[in-house]
Amino acid sequence: MEELKWLEVSVNTTPDRLDSVCAKLAAAGMDSLVIEDEQDFLNFLEQNRQYWDYVDQELLDRMKGAARVKFYVTDDGDGKAQLARYTRDLDVEYTATPLASSDWAYSWQKYYKPLEIGKRLYVVPQWLREEPVPEGRVPFYLNPGLTFGTGSHASTQLCLEGVEEHAAPGQDVLDLGCGSGILSIAALCLGAKSAVAVDIDPKAVDVAYENAALNGIGPDRYTVRAGNILTDPSPAAELARKQYHLVLANIVADVIIPLAPQVPGLLEDGGVFLCSGIIDARTREVEAALKKAGLTLTKKREKNGWAALEASR
Repeated sequence: MEELKWLEVSVNTTPDRLDSVCAKLAAAGMDSLVIEDEQDFLNFLEQNRQYWDYVDQELLDRMKGAARVKFYVTDDGDGKAQLARYTRDLDVEYTATPLASSDWAYSWQKYYKPLEIGKRLYVVPQWLREEPVPEGRVPFYLNPGLTFGTGSHASTQLCLEGVEEHAAPGQDVLDLGCGSGILSIAALCLGAKSAVAVDIDPKAVDVAYENAALNGIGPDRYTVRAGNILTDPSPAAELARKQYHLVLANIVADVIIPLAPQVPGLLEDGGVFLCSGIIDARTREVEAALKKAGLTLTKKREKNGWAALEASR
């Protein structure tokens, strides 16, 4: 089998524009970002100095003045189309460097560490699954795969906090725009009975099923479909056959707003709609769309310029 090739995309910017670049990339659909920022790096060293005796000078030199954002796409037609979409609204320069799959794996793994989210969740890259899990935490093992979500982005973390609060034994979950499956699989790890997930990108199906299998979850509890419920009648009709306790949508405001009228029909009585991927400047627009659809807003979470909203029937 031919080895899969990857492009490492590096966007060089300045510290004062770093957040804006990240926001534009995330709004375009890229949420698996690696951020190289000198001040964050120095803060990290200061807060964790007890774990090492010295820091490699080459690493210090490389981080000097750093304000970079990196992400990865496949080095093929699909990946290059994604790259064009992600960078369309950027007004800064970027480079795209070819990598072999083994290089890509190492490039990602050296940045990705376990994440404590909320009070119970512990998101762990699958290559670190042998490491001990903190007491009281529920492990969720993840292989990011391709360009899908990893839990590192603020909008995903906000959604996971909501999932932790509302996932309940015996309840069903629907994940719209599932990507790596992180939200719906986390709900299953936390005790939900079953979950259905859908994404516009067919590659997400295999990635989500792989991540579910890493957590001992099979197709008897987890179903993943490819399609666009705003435009494709088949997935929309399939999803509408039942109602769900928890409906998740970590997408962007421009998708959540037209999706809102369909949400009440997908929620059971007392069910919760949890949406994220909303830049704070767009929060009021999304709130208005949810209210117009007949939903009642119950909570707003905010982090690093991003918002997650909860609403119910």
